[in-house]
Amino acid sequence: MVPGDKPVAVCLAGPTAAGKTEIAVQLAQRFPFEIISVDSAMVYRHMDVGTGKPEPAILAAAPHRLIDIREPWDTYSAGQFCLDAEEAIAAICRAGRVPLLVGGTFLYFRALQDGLAPLPEADPDLRRQLDARGAAEGWPAMHAELARIDPAAAERIGPTDRQRIQRGLEVFSLTGERISDLQQTATPESSTDFLRIALVPGDRAELYRRIEARFERMMEAGFLEEVEGLRHLPELQADAPAMRAVGYRQLWECLDGEVSLTAAKQRAITATRRLAKRQLSWLRSEPNQQQFDCFAPAVADEVISTIRSRIPNIGNSQVP
Repeated sequence: MVPGDKPVAVCLAGPTAAGKTEIAVQLAQRFPFEIISVDSAMVYRHMDVGTGKPEPAILAAAPHRLIDIREPWDTYSAGQFCLDAEEAIAAICRAGRVPLLVGGTFLYFRALQDGLAPLPEADPDLRRQLDARGAAEGWPAMHAELARIDPAAAERIGPTDRQRIQRGLEVFSLTGERISDLQQTATPESSTDFLRIALVPGDRAELYRRIEARFERMMEAGFLEEVEGLRHLPELQADAPAMRAVGYRQLWECLDGEVSLTAAKQRAITATRRLAKRQLSWLRSEPNQQQFDCFAPAVADEVISTIRSRIPNIGNSQVP
């Protein structure tokens, strides 16, 4: 990639536990990058341990934009992310640096890179009807209905992801068309050229082992106590969008007395593994990306070499 009239940004995507932050920090030390987080959970304040948010020392050495920009009871959409990311990209480019977008929320990546699909506005009455059905029938049953209507969308949506299941069914009810088809008609809107880099595990079993080990480290670091603190925020309810983040809902249920801590931990690990599977499905469907085995010993060097070859005039970072 040789930059033309548009500014160039590098996108570093991968599933959870793929080591994205570690690679990003190394890149920021080597090149004049400034990092933009592409993570739908890290946007929320007070959610640090369970989201895997970088430690303060890492953020001091390699600042991340779009972290801690919302309260956990707020909503945050792909459209809002695009507005925030475009603003951040412009600011970074004005400063003579290069944006490095890092994360695992592929809906955000796709919306930014390919544009937002022309989807219908929300219908409050229809949503109330779908919510009532979900409460009566269970969201896994609603997910099964979505799978019959739109298998491609259902593959990327978890069986308990109420908001996205609801949206898929809502769009079909309003338009008679599948949301996955409408999303393919998005018009590119970004004023940026993207170099797309994907970290993909060569050994999926190893990824799952790392997911489990990382969750145990989170528990040791105070994840349960973090969720308990969130429960005391008067504005936050269990059905808030932020509480869809894996681990948070399961531990909330534990603190509600619905399940044991052992069961909650296992449910959280299982949900994280399912998230990783959906993320890998997204990666397989994405065109024009350079893929690297995230567990390869020299993966950072390989990514650095690719960036140098694709953006020849990128230069070096001032960070020692």
